[in-house]
Amino acid sequence: MLLRTKLFGKTYEFDSIKTLLAKANEEKSGDRQAGIGAASAAERMAAKHVLAEVTLATLRHNPSVPYEADEVTRVIDDAVAETVYEEIKGWTVGEFREWLLADTTSSQMIGRVSTGLTAEMVAAVTKLMSNLDLMVGAKKIEITAHCNNTIGLPGTLLSRNQPNHPTDSPDGIRATLFEGLSFGSGDSVIGINPVDDSLASVMRLLDMTHEVIIKWEIPTQNCVLAHVTTQMEALKRGAPVGLVFQSLAGSQKANEGFGVTVGLMDEAYALAQEYCVSDGPNYMYFETGQGTALSADAHYDTDQLTMEARIYGLARRYRPYQVNTVVGFIGPEYLYDSVQIIRAGLEDHFMGKLTGIPMGCDACYTNHARATQNDIENLAVLLTAAGCSYFMGVPMGDDTMLSYQCTSYHDTASLRQLLGLRPAPEFEAWMEALGLMDNGRLTDKAGDASFFLQK
Repeated sequence: MLLRTKLFGKTYEFDSIKTLLAKANEEKSGDRQAGIGAASAAERMAAKHVLAEVTLATLRHNPSVPYEADEVTRVIDDAVAETVYEEIKGWTVGEFREWLLADTTSSQMIGRVSTGLTAEMVAAVTKLMSNLDLMVGAKKIEITAHCNNTIGLPGTLLSRNQPNHPTDSPDGIRATLFEGLSFGSGDSVIGINPVDDSLASVMRLLDMTHEVIIKWEIPTQNCVLAHVTTQMEALKRGAPVGLVFQSLAGSQKANEGFGVTVGLMDEAYALAQEYCVSDGPNYMYFETGQGTALSADAHYDTDQLTMEARIYGLARRYRPYQVNTVVGFIGPEYLYDSVQIIRAGLEDHFMGKLTGIPMGCDACYTNHARATQNDIENLAVLLTAAGCSYFMGVPMGDDTMLSYQCTSYHDTASLRQLLGLRPAPEFEAWMEALGLMDNGRLTDKAGDASFFLQK
Protein backbone atom coordinates (compact mmCIF):
# COMPACT_ATOMS: atom_id res chain seq x y z
CA MET A 1 0.00 0.00 0.00
CA LEU A 2 1.60 3.25 -1.17
CA LEU A 3 0.88 6.20 1.11
CA ARG A 4 2.78 8.98 -0.62
CA THR A 5 2.28 12.48 -1.98
CA LYS A 6 4.37 15.38 -3.22
CA LEU A 7 3.78 18.81 -1.72
CA PHE A 8 5.69 21.96 -2.63
CA GLY A 9 8.36 19.91 -4.34
CA LYS A 10 8.92 17.57 -1.40
CA THR A 11 7.82 13.93 -1.27
CA TYR A 12 6.10 12.69 1.88
CA GLU A 13 5.66 8.98 2.47
CA PHE A 14 3.96 7.27 5.41
CA ASP A 15 4.82 3.70 6.39
CA SER A 16 1.41 2.64 7.74
CA ILE A 17 -2.20 3.72 8.19
CA LYS A 18 -1.50 4.26 11.89
CA THR A 19 1.38 6.61 11.08
CA LEU A 20 -0.75 8.41 8.50
CA LEU A 21 -3.58 8.96 10.99
CA ALA A 22 -1.17 10.32 13.57
CA LYS A 23 0.51 12.71 11.14
CA ALA A 24 -2.87 13.96 9.86
CA ASN A 25 -4.01 14.94 13.34
CA GLU A 26 -4.18 18.58 14.35
CA GLU A 27 -1.30 19.47 16.63
CA LYS A 28 -1.64 18.06 20.15
CA SER A 29 0.98 18.14 22.87
CA GLY A 30 0.16 14.51 23.67
CA ASP A 31 1.01 13.34 20.17
CA ARG A 32 4.21 15.35 20.31
CA GLN A 33 5.05 13.81 23.67
CA ALA A 34 4.47 10.35 22.18
CA GLY A 35 6.74 11.20 19.22
CA ILE A 36 4.10 10.40 16.61
CA GLY A 37 2.75 13.79 15.52
CA ALA A 38 3.61 15.63 12.32
CA ALA A 39 6.99 17.34 12.36
CA SER A 40 5.64 20.38 10.49
CA ALA A 41 2.46 21.93 9.17
CA ALA A 42 3.52 20.85 5.68
CA GLU A 43 3.81 17.21 6.75
CA ARG A 44 0.41 17.46 8.44
CA MET A 45 -1.19 18.76 5.25
CA ALA A 46 0.53 16.08 3.19
CA ALA A 47 -0.85 13.43 5.52
CA LYS A 48 -4.37 14.88 5.23
CA HIS A 49 -4.04 14.86 1.44
CA VAL A 50 -3.07 11.17 1.44
CA LEU A 51 -5.69 10.27 4.04
CA ALA A 52 -8.44 11.80 1.92
CA GLU A 53 -7.78 9.13 -0.76
CA VAL A 54 -7.80 6.16 1.65
CA THR A 55 -10.92 3.97 1.49
CA LEU A 56 -13.07 3.10 4.47
CA ALA A 57 -12.33 -0.57 3.80
CA THR A 58 -8.61 0.08 4.20
CA LEU A 59 -9.25 1.69 7.57
CA ARG A 60 -11.30 -1.28 8.74
CA HIS A 61 -8.54 -3.67 7.75
CA ASN A 62 -5.95 -1.63 9.67
CA PRO A 63 -7.25 -1.10 13.23
CA SER A 64 -4.99 0.74 15.65
CA VAL A 65 -4.65 -2.37 17.80
CA PRO A 66 -4.93 -5.81 16.16
CA TYR A 67 -8.26 -7.63 16.45
CA GLU A 68 -6.73 -10.70 18.04
CA ALA A 69 -4.85 -8.66 20.66
CA ASP A 70 -7.49 -6.22 21.90
CA GLU A 71 -11.07 -6.66 23.08
CA VAL A 72 -11.99 -3.04 22.29
CA THR A 73 -11.08 -3.67 18.66
CA ARG A 74 -13.17 -6.82 18.70
CA VAL A 75 -16.20 -5.05 20.21
CA ILE A 76 -16.06 -2.34 17.55
CA ASP A 77 -15.46 -4.62 14.57
CA ASP A 78 -17.99 -7.26 15.61
CA ALA A 79 -20.68 -4.58 15.92
CA VAL A 80 -20.32 -3.40 12.30
CA ALA A 81 -23.54 -3.80 10.32
CA GLU A 82 -22.15 -5.72 7.36
CA THR A 83 -24.93 -4.77 4.95
CA VAL A 84 -24.29 -1.07 5.53
CA TYR A 85 -20.53 -1.56 5.44
CA GLU A 86 -20.72 -3.24 2.05
CA GLU A 87 -22.48 -0.15 0.70
CA ILE A 88 -19.85 2.32 1.93
CA LYS A 89 -16.56 0.42 2.05
CA GLY A 90 -15.42 1.84 -1.28
CA TRP A 91 -15.85 5.47 -0.19
CA THR A 92 -12.68 7.43 0.33
CA VAL A 93 -12.36 9.45 3.53
CA GLY A 94 -12.62 12.62 1.44
CA GLU A 95 -15.86 11.41 -0.14
CA PHE A 96 -17.19 10.48 3.29
CA ARG A 97 -16.49 14.00 4.54
CA GLU A 98 -18.30 15.57 1.58
CA TRP A 99 -21.29 13.27 2.11
CA LEU A 100 -21.52 14.10 5.82
CA LEU A 101 -21.46 17.85 5.22
CA ALA A 102 -23.84 17.87 2.24
CA ASP A 103 -27.14 19.68 2.83
CA THR A 104 -28.96 16.68 1.38
CA THR A 105 -27.57 14.28 4.03
CA SER A 106 -30.00 13.94 6.94
CA SER A 107 -29.61 12.78 10.52
CA GLN A 108 -31.45 9.57 9.68
CA MET A 109 -29.07 8.86 6.80
CA ILE A 110 -26.04 9.44 9.02
CA GLY A 111 -27.53 7.25 11.73
CA ARG A 112 -27.82 4.36 9.31
CA VAL A 113 -24.28 4.76 7.96
CA SER A 114 -22.99 5.03 11.54
CA THR A 115 -23.80 1.37 12.08
CA GLY A 116 -21.31 0.41 9.37
CA LEU A 117 -18.38 2.40 10.75
CA THR A 118 -15.34 1.52 12.83
CA ALA A 119 -13.60 3.97 15.12
CA GLU A 120 -10.71 4.46 12.70
CA MET A 121 -13.17 5.60 10.02
CA VAL A 122 -14.74 8.07 12.45
CA ALA A 123 -11.32 9.38 13.46
CA ALA A 124 -10.09 9.68 9.88
CA VAL A 125 -12.94 11.84 8.64
CA THR A 126 -12.65 14.03 11.74
CA LYS A 127 -9.04 14.81 10.85
CA LEU A 128 -10.10 16.27 7.50
CA MET A 129 -12.56 18.72 9.04
CA SER A 130 -12.14 22.30 10.15
CA ASN A 131 -13.65 23.43 13.44
CA LEU A 132 -16.66 24.79 11.57
CA ASP A 133 -17.02 21.51 9.66
CA LEU A 134 -17.12 19.66 12.97
CA MET A 135 -19.86 21.95 14.23
CA VAL A 136 -21.96 21.69 11.08
CA GLY A 137 -21.54 17.92 10.97
CA ALA A 138 -22.44 17.43 14.63
CA LYS A 139 -25.40 19.80 14.53
CA LYS A 140 -27.28 17.75 11.97
CA ILE A 141 -26.95 14.49 13.96
CA GLU A 142 -29.77 13.99 16.46
CA ILE A 143 -29.21 11.35 19.15
CA THR A 144 -31.73 10.96 21.96
CA ALA A 145 -31.87 8.72 25.02
CA HIS A 146 -34.17 8.31 28.00
CA CYS A 147 -33.55 7.51 31.66
CA ASN A 148 -36.10 9.37 33.82
CA ASN A 149 -36.14 12.15 31.26
CA THR A 150 -35.01 12.67 27.68
CA ILE A 151 -31.62 13.92 26.53
CA GLY A 152 -30.63 15.10 23.06
CA LEU A 153 -33.94 16.52 21.84
CA PRO A 154 -33.62 19.40 19.34
CA GLY A 155 -33.86 22.78 21.04
CA THR A 156 -32.68 21.53 24.42
CA LEU A 157 -29.49 21.87 26.45
CA LEU A 158 -29.16 19.85 29.65
CA SER A 159 -26.85 20.25 32.62
CA ARG A 160 -25.28 17.84 35.08
CA ASN A 161 -25.65 19.17 38.62
CA GLN A 162 -22.21 18.36 40.07
CA PRO A 163 -22.35 19.19 43.81
CA ASN A 164 -18.91 17.86 44.71
CA HIS A 165 -17.59 18.47 48.21
CA PRO A 166 -14.00 18.13 49.52
CA THR A 167 -15.14 15.95 52.44
CA ASP A 168 -18.28 14.35 50.95
CA SER A 169 -20.36 16.22 53.51
CA PRO A 170 -24.03 15.35 52.86
CA ASP A 171 -25.11 18.75 54.16
CA GLY A 172 -22.59 20.57 51.97
CA ILE A 173 -23.54 18.51 48.93
CA ARG A 174 -27.24 19.07 49.56
CA ALA A 175 -26.79 22.86 49.79
CA THR A 176 -24.81 22.92 46.55
CA LEU A 177 -27.33 20.63 44.90
CA PHE A 178 -30.17 23.00 45.80
CA GLU A 179 -28.28 25.95 44.35
CA GLY A 180 -27.85 24.14 41.05
CA LEU A 181 -31.48 23.10 40.91
CA SER A 182 -32.54 26.69 41.47
CA PHE A 183 -30.66 27.67 38.28
CA GLY A 184 -32.11 24.79 36.27
CA SER A 185 -29.06 22.52 36.51
CA GLY A 186 -29.62 18.84 37.06
CA ASP A 187 -31.79 17.64 34.21
CA SER A 188 -29.12 15.35 32.77
CA VAL A 189 -28.11 13.92 36.16
CA ILE A 190 -27.31 14.80 39.75
CA GLY A 191 -23.82 13.37 39.69
CA ILE A 192 -21.29 13.43 42.53
CA ASN A 193 -17.56 12.68 42.28
CA PRO A 194 -16.91 11.12 45.70
CA VAL A 195 -13.77 11.67 47.74
CA ASP A 196 -14.44 8.40 49.57
CA ASP A 197 -14.97 5.49 47.17
CA SER A 198 -16.05 3.08 49.92
CA LEU A 199 -19.35 1.26 49.59
CA ALA A 200 -20.80 2.81 52.75
CA SER A 201 -20.00 6.36 51.62
CA VAL A 202 -21.28 5.78 48.09
CA MET A 203 -24.53 4.29 49.36
CA ARG A 204 -24.99 7.21 51.75
CA LEU A 205 -24.69 9.72 48.90
CA LEU A 206 -27.01 7.68 46.68
CA ASP A 207 -29.61 7.59 49.45
CA MET A 208 -29.34 11.33 50.08
CA THR A 209 -29.64 12.38 46.43
CA HIS A 210 -32.48 9.93 45.81
CA GLU A 211 -34.29 11.32 48.83
CA VAL A 212 -34.05 14.83 47.34
CA ILE A 213 -35.33 13.59 43.98
CA ILE A 214 -38.30 11.82 45.57
CA LYS A 215 -39.17 14.61 48.01
CA TRP A 216 -39.20 17.28 45.30
CA GLU A 217 -40.50 14.96 42.55
CA ILE A 218 -37.62 15.92 40.25
CA PRO A 219 -37.66 14.30 36.79
CA THR A 220 -33.98 13.40 36.76
CA GLN A 221 -31.61 10.66 37.91
CA ASN A 222 -28.76 10.36 40.40
CA CYS A 223 -25.27 8.94 40.08
CA VAL A 224 -22.22 8.66 42.33
CA LEU A 225 -19.15 8.43 40.13
CA ALA A 226 -17.33 5.75 42.12
CA HIS A 227 -15.60 2.80 40.48
CA VAL A 228 -18.12 0.64 38.67
CA THR A 229 -17.51 -2.33 40.98
CA THR A 230 -18.57 -0.23 43.98
CA GLN A 231 -21.72 0.83 42.18
CA MET A 232 -22.43 -2.77 41.21
CA GLU A 233 -22.26 -3.83 44.84
CA ALA A 234 -24.48 -0.92 45.82
CA LEU A 235 -27.02 -2.07 43.24
CA LYS A 236 -26.96 -5.60 44.62
CA ARG A 237 -27.62 -4.23 48.11
CA GLY A 238 -30.62 -2.25 46.98
CA ALA A 239 -29.15 1.25 46.77
CA PRO A 240 -31.22 3.71 44.68
CA VAL A 241 -28.95 4.05 41.63
CA GLY A 242 -30.22 6.11 38.68
CA LEU A 243 -27.25 5.82 36.32
CA VAL A 244 -24.21 3.54 36.45
CA PHE A 245 -20.94 5.35 35.69
CA GLN A 246 -17.46 4.42 34.51
CA SER A 247 -14.53 6.13 32.81
CA LEU A 248 -13.46 4.29 29.67
CA ALA A 249 -10.36 4.17 27.48
CA GLY A 250 -9.67 3.12 23.90
CA SER A 251 -7.63 -0.03 24.41
CA GLN A 252 -7.94 -3.17 26.50
CA LYS A 253 -4.67 -2.39 28.27
CA ALA A 254 -5.78 1.13 29.19
CA ASN A 255 -9.14 -0.11 30.46
CA GLU A 256 -7.38 -2.70 32.58
CA GLY A 257 -5.55 0.26 34.14
CA PHE A 258 -9.00 1.55 35.13
CA GLY A 259 -9.78 -1.86 36.57
CA VAL A 260 -12.41 -2.73 33.96
CA THR A 261 -12.87 -5.20 31.13
CA VAL A 262 -15.59 -5.70 28.56
CA GLY A 263 -16.85 -8.66 30.57
CA LEU A 264 -17.11 -6.55 33.71
CA MET A 265 -18.92 -3.77 31.87
CA ASP A 266 -21.31 -6.31 30.36
CA GLU A 267 -22.10 -7.46 33.90
CA ALA A 268 -22.55 -3.87 35.11
CA TYR A 269 -24.91 -3.15 32.22
CA ALA A 270 -27.00 -6.20 33.01
CA LEU A 271 -27.22 -5.18 36.69
CA ALA A 272 -28.20 -1.64 35.72
CA GLN A 273 -31.00 -2.93 33.51
CA GLU A 274 -32.29 -5.10 36.33
CA TYR A 275 -31.83 -2.92 39.42
CA CYS A 276 -31.58 0.79 38.53
CA VAL A 277 -34.47 2.78 39.98
CA SER A 278 -34.83 4.88 36.82
CA ASP A 279 -37.24 4.14 34.00
CA GLY A 280 -34.66 3.58 31.27
CA PRO A 281 -34.10 2.05 28.80
CA ASN A 282 -30.74 3.89 28.92
CA TYR A 283 -28.88 3.43 32.22
CA MET A 284 -25.17 4.05 31.58
CA TYR A 285 -22.97 7.13 31.91
CA PHE A 286 -19.40 7.24 30.58
CA GLU A 287 -16.63 9.82 30.67
CA THR A 288 -13.68 9.99 28.31
CA GLY A 289 -10.82 12.30 27.34
CA GLN A 290 -8.07 12.57 24.74
CA GLY A 291 -4.81 11.37 26.26
CA THR A 292 -6.27 8.67 28.49
CA ALA A 293 -4.52 5.76 26.80
CA LEU A 294 -1.24 7.66 26.38
CA SER A 295 -1.16 8.50 30.08
CA ALA A 296 -1.36 4.75 30.79
CA ASP A 297 1.27 3.90 28.14
CA ALA A 298 -1.46 1.88 26.44
CA HIS A 299 -1.87 3.80 23.18
CA TYR A 300 0.12 1.47 20.89
CA ASP A 301 1.72 4.42 19.05
CA THR A 302 -1.77 5.60 18.08
CA ASP A 303 -2.68 9.28 18.15
CA GLN A 304 -4.95 10.40 20.96
CA LEU A 305 -7.86 11.41 18.73
CA THR A 306 -8.07 7.93 17.22
CA MET A 307 -7.88 6.33 20.66
CA GLU A 308 -10.71 8.62 21.75
CA ALA A 309 -12.87 7.50 18.82
CA ARG A 310 -12.33 3.91 19.93
CA ILE A 311 -13.83 4.74 23.33
CA TYR A 312 -17.05 5.85 21.66
CA GLY A 313 -17.16 2.60 19.70
CA LEU A 314 -16.93 0.70 22.98
CA ALA A 315 -19.45 2.94 24.77
CA ARG A 316 -22.04 2.37 22.03
CA ARG A 317 -22.26 -1.29 23.10
CA TYR A 318 -24.05 -0.22 26.29
CA ARG A 319 -26.62 2.19 24.82
CA PRO A 320 -25.60 4.98 27.22
CA TYR A 321 -27.88 7.74 28.40
CA GLN A 322 -24.99 10.18 28.28
CA VAL A 323 -21.29 10.37 27.50
CA ASN A 324 -18.99 13.32 27.95
CA THR A 325 -15.42 14.12 27.13
CA VAL A 326 -13.65 15.74 30.09
CA VAL A 327 -11.74 17.60 27.47
CA GLY A 328 -9.19 19.69 29.37
CA PHE A 329 -9.01 17.72 32.62
CA ILE A 330 -6.08 15.40 31.89
CA GLY A 331 -3.80 18.40 31.51
CA PRO A 332 -1.49 20.36 29.19
CA GLU A 333 0.74 17.33 28.69
CA TYR A 334 -1.99 16.14 26.30
CA LEU A 335 -3.82 19.33 25.28
CA TYR A 336 -1.42 22.20 25.80
CA ASP A 337 -3.52 25.34 25.46
CA SER A 338 -6.95 26.73 24.65
CA VAL A 339 -6.48 26.20 20.91
CA GLN A 340 -5.88 22.48 21.41
CA ILE A 341 -8.59 22.14 24.08
CA ILE A 342 -11.21 23.83 21.90
CA ARG A 343 -10.25 21.73 18.88
CA ALA A 344 -10.40 18.51 20.92
CA GLY A 345 -13.79 19.41 22.39
CA LEU A 346 -15.26 19.91 18.93
CA GLU A 347 -13.62 16.73 17.64
CA ASP A 348 -14.86 14.59 20.50
CA HIS A 349 -18.40 15.92 20.33
CA PHE A 350 -18.59 15.24 16.59
CA MET A 351 -17.06 11.77 16.88
CA GLY A 352 -19.40 10.75 19.67
CA LYS A 353 -22.49 11.79 17.76
CA LEU A 354 -21.24 10.20 14.54
CA THR A 355 -20.74 6.98 16.50
CA GLY A 356 -24.36 7.20 17.63
CA ILE A 357 -24.21 8.19 21.31
CA PRO A 358 -25.68 11.20 23.19
CA MET A 359 -22.65 13.44 23.61
CA GLY A 360 -21.89 16.20 26.09
CA CYS A 361 -18.71 17.89 27.20
CA ASP A 362 -17.00 18.92 30.38
CA ALA A 363 -15.65 22.17 28.92
CA CYS A 364 -12.82 22.53 31.39
CA TYR A 365 -9.15 23.13 32.06
CA THR A 366 -6.62 22.57 34.80
CA ASN A 367 -4.91 25.51 36.44
CA HIS A 368 -1.52 24.76 34.85
CA ALA A 369 -2.89 24.78 31.27
CA ARG A 370 -2.59 27.81 29.01
CA ALA A 371 -6.31 28.54 29.11
CA THR A 372 -8.70 30.88 30.85
CA GLN A 373 -12.36 30.88 31.82
CA ASN A 374 -13.11 32.97 28.73
CA ASP A 375 -11.59 30.24 26.56
CA ILE A 376 -13.85 27.63 28.13
CA GLU A 377 -16.87 29.87 27.67
CA ASN A 378 -15.90 30.19 24.00
CA LEU A 379 -15.80 26.40 23.71
CA ALA A 380 -19.17 26.10 25.45
CA VAL A 381 -20.77 28.52 22.98
CA LEU A 382 -19.28 26.67 20.01
CA LEU A 383 -20.42 23.31 21.33
CA THR A 384 -23.90 24.58 22.12
CA ALA A 385 -24.22 25.88 18.57
CA ALA A 386 -23.07 22.44 17.39
CA GLY A 387 -25.89 20.70 19.26
CA CYS A 388 -24.07 19.52 22.38
CA SER A 389 -26.40 17.57 24.69
CA TYR A 390 -25.21 18.82 28.07
CA PHE A 391 -22.52 20.49 30.17
CA MET A 392 -21.29 20.24 33.73
CA GLY A 393 -22.62 22.58 36.37
CA VAL A 394 -20.58 23.48 39.47
CA PRO A 395 -20.75 26.57 41.71
CA MET A 396 -18.97 29.47 39.98
CA GLY A 397 -17.30 27.02 37.59
CA ASP A 398 -14.73 26.10 40.26
CA ASP A 399 -14.75 22.49 41.46
CA THR A 400 -13.36 22.60 44.99
CA MET A 401 -12.98 18.83 45.21
CA LEU A 402 -11.40 18.02 41.83
CA SER A 403 -9.49 21.35 41.68
CA TYR A 404 -10.24 22.26 38.09
CA GLN A 405 -12.23 24.93 36.27
CA CYS A 406 -15.32 24.20 34.19
CA THR A 407 -18.82 25.50 33.48
CA SER A 408 -21.08 26.81 36.23
CA TYR A 409 -24.76 26.45 37.02
CA HIS A 410 -25.51 29.86 35.57
CA ASP A 411 -23.41 29.20 32.44
CA THR A 412 -25.94 26.67 31.18
CA ALA A 413 -28.77 29.09 31.94
CA SER A 414 -26.93 31.79 29.97
CA LEU A 415 -26.28 29.46 27.04
CA ARG A 416 -29.94 28.50 26.91
CA GLN A 417 -30.90 32.16 26.87
CA LEU A 418 -28.26 33.10 24.29
CA LEU A 419 -29.19 30.43 21.76
CA GLY A 420 -32.88 29.99 22.48
CA LEU A 421 -32.67 26.57 24.10
CA ARG A 422 -34.64 24.91 26.90
CA PRO A 423 -34.06 22.33 29.63
CA ALA A 424 -35.28 18.77 29.12
CA PRO A 425 -39.05 19.10 28.65
CA GLU A 426 -39.89 17.06 31.76
CA PHE A 427 -37.50 19.18 33.82
CA GLU A 428 -38.82 22.45 32.42
CA ALA A 429 -42.37 21.46 33.38
CA TRP A 430 -41.11 20.73 36.92
CA MET A 431 -39.37 24.13 37.11
CA GLU A 432 -42.49 25.92 35.89
CA ALA A 433 -44.60 24.15 38.51
CA LEU A 434 -42.25 25.48 41.21
CA GLY A 435 -42.17 28.97 39.74
CA LEU A 436 -38.47 28.79 38.81
CA MET A 437 -39.09 29.18 35.08
CA ASP A 438 -41.74 30.77 32.92
CA ASN A 439 -41.95 30.19 29.17
CA GLY A 440 -38.30 29.15 28.99
CA ARG A 441 -36.95 32.02 31.10
CA LEU A 442 -35.74 31.92 34.67
CA THR A 443 -37.90 33.88 37.10
CA ASP A 444 -36.88 36.14 39.97
CA LYS A 445 -37.20 33.08 42.19
CA ALA A 446 -34.37 31.31 40.34
CA GLY A 447 -30.92 31.19 41.91
CA ASP A 448 -32.23 31.40 45.50
CA ALA A 449 -31.42 28.00 47.04
CA SER A 450 -33.25 28.90 50.25
CA PHE A 451 -36.44 28.10 48.37
CA PHE A 452 -35.70 24.40 48.91
CA LEU A 453 -35.45 24.81 52.67
CA GLN A 454 -39.10 25.82 53.00
CA LYS A 455 -40.47 22.30 52.59
